[in-house]
Amino acid sequence: MIDTEHTLTSPLSTLSQDANPLLGLTIVWHPDASRIGEQFIAGSGAGVLEVSRYLPLFRRPGAEGLALGHGGISRDPLKLVRDAENGLQIVPSASRMVVELNGEELLAPHSLSAEQIEGGQILGLGRSIILCLHWMRCLPKNNPVAGLLGVGSHAIVARDQIRQVAGTDLPVLLLGETGTGKEIAARAVHALSLRAKSALVTVNMAALNESLAAADLFGAVKGAYTGAQTGRKGLFAEAEGATLFLDEIGNTPASVQPMLLRVLEGGDYRPLGAQHDQHSSARLIAATDQDLDSDHFNQALLRRLESFVIHLPPLRARREDIGVLMQHLLKSNPQMAELSLTLPHSLITDFARYEWPGNIRQLAHVLKRVMLALQMGEVPLFETLVKISPERITSSFLSSASLSARTVLGASAVPAASNNTANTTSTATSTASTATTSAAPARKKLTELSEAEVLTAMEENDWYIQAAAQQLGVSRPSMYKLLETHSQIRRVEQIALEEIRAALANSGGDVERCAALLKTPSEALRRHLRGLGLLG
Repeated sequence: MIDTEHTLTSPLSTLSQDANPLLGLTIVWHPDASRIGEQFIAGSGAGVLEVSRYLPLFRRPGAEGLALGHGGISRDPLKLVRDAENGLQIVPSASRMVVELNGEELLAPHSLSAEQIEGGQILGLGRSIILCLHWMRCLPKNNPVAGLLGVGSHAIVARDQIRQVAGTDLPVLLLGETGTGKEIAARAVHALSLRAKSALVTVNMAALNESLAAADLFGAVKGAYTGAQTGRKGLFAEAEGATLFLDEIGNTPASVQPMLLRVLEGGDYRPLGAQHDQHSSARLIAATDQDLDSDHFNQALLRRLESFVIHLPPLRARREDIGVLMQHLLKSNPQMAELSLTLPHSLITDFARYEWPGNIRQLAHVLKRVMLALQMGEVPLFETLVKISPERITSSFLSSASLSARTVLGASAVPAASNNTANTTSTATSTASTATTSAAPARKKLTELSEAEVLTAMEENDWYIQAAAQQLGVSRPSMYKLLETHSQIRRVEQIALEEIRAALANSGGDVERCAALLKTPSEALRRHLRGLGLLG
């Protein structure tokens, strides 16, 4: 059910600075990969939103809406209650569906502040679907720019700004942390400009030799300096009629900064040793991850560069885009795309929760390492893939491979304090710390595991193979071997149709309960039921 009084239906495009933000629900992960990035945008006022298997409808801009639709999601809705101060209370449903907030199981109503939602909150449903709760300050919009992916407000605004300035000759200053995509944004500005058919000339200002920087940029005549046996054309001349991208502008040698200022002011420059000025028609784009508003950088030059500034936000500020970015990176490699089907739900949750100090570049590197591990039949721990520190986690960071060790959020436990979770108590902190240090069980030999342990792991993880394998400390291929030889666990193909029908009826259509009755893995049962036409 949706409270229609508080559901956005008007053709609003952007919000004023002081307006209440819209509540966005973005699909970060879904068993159907094509659903990743779909959104439901609620209104900007107080109200109640119910989330179930059938409502609300998630969509891409201009497309038809679809419910979450997965059998692991309860028909009985989870409620999101927004108050007048933009706080949000999450009220779990009365069903058996597992609800997780930032990787921690939620058993009782839990409140979030407006500031916490600002940083994105990761909501796991039924250990199958992951949503991000976040604020939207504009409506979803189909404004594609090559290489700049994302469905949240930050991504939409950045693409709009790029499109807005691309058709002009204004200098552009790109600001953002390392790994946020500044070079991609520069290439996009050039590609959408009237100069697109000309080259984009790129120079890393930090790599320039201070004694030769002026010659590199502006050129030099023969004999202008020791060793200049011939004249040389500088980068400004090379970029004539095109675009010159000055990367790492904050590291420009001090002696060159006044020369750049002169070019920006009138387009004129003088090659080293030359008698006359030359005029440049190059369009300038500059980028940096530094604070240029300081004594080490020429402030007059900064004012010129600030003709049009685009801020590229860090990944931790656009958590709703992580699933879209992961899916894009996986699709770029067919082998990785195939392996993505085996990514554990808990590991994806950890990806969505992490602060990513290296931003998109770090995300890409870590994802590649995960894929290499999966190729070897291993399920890596997230802690081993990144350098974990207290300021880089959205809550007390728990092992991605130990579901049973996760702190339960209920009346007696709240998540650890950070910019993304609620206030903590010493008890909760201690519990989380213990979970972190204990991590996942060490790798075990198959001969060390009894049939009773394997059966218990499957029962405690709703008959999902990957989660049970993580709990036991074995790889997914090893888990399949344990299941094949188990005397009580059956392959779904070995079970009579009449028994399956009866179990499905007795479980009320709940696949996980049906799997428990039949003692067969949930994933295979779900596929089999669909093949038989018994599951929509």
